[in-house]
Amino acid sequence: MQLDVRGPRFAAVVTTLVLIAVLVTGNGWLALAQTIVFALGAANARLSPYGVFFRTLVRPRLGPPKEFEPAEPVRFAQAVGFAFLAVASVGFLSGATVIGLVATAAALVAAFLNAAFGLCLGCEAYLLIRRALSRSGAPVAER
Repeated sequence: MQLDVRGPRFAAVVTTLVLIAVLVTGNGWLALAQTIVFALGAANARLSPYGVFFRTLVRPRLGPPKEFEPAEPVRFAQAVGFAFLAVASVGFLSGATVIGLVATAAALVAAFLNAAFGLCLGCEAYLLIRRALSRSGAPVAER
């Protein structure tokens, strides 16, 4: 599956804003909501709520896409975001605020780099892992 490159970048902008709100408020429930958003995006890029919003309300106003990217690296990046926000949610909701803040800040750095510069750290990590696995002779699953 191929994605309009503007969709994941739009999602990164929204995610950046949500994560800033989590850091400012320390709201574990908001962190948990973002965790669910990441889980949906990791399961299927088409299920991401921010992606659905982009496809239905934003993209029609922008015109047809000129550039596409594969969904797998984006899904991997969403899974990494899920891991960080799951830790953040547990931290905030259990009273371990410092853990929540650190995990949220790490996710915020990644989301901001994607939103501002189009640099998806999770996507780059996915490609590095794929390259390393293909060089080692380990089987690499194709989707």
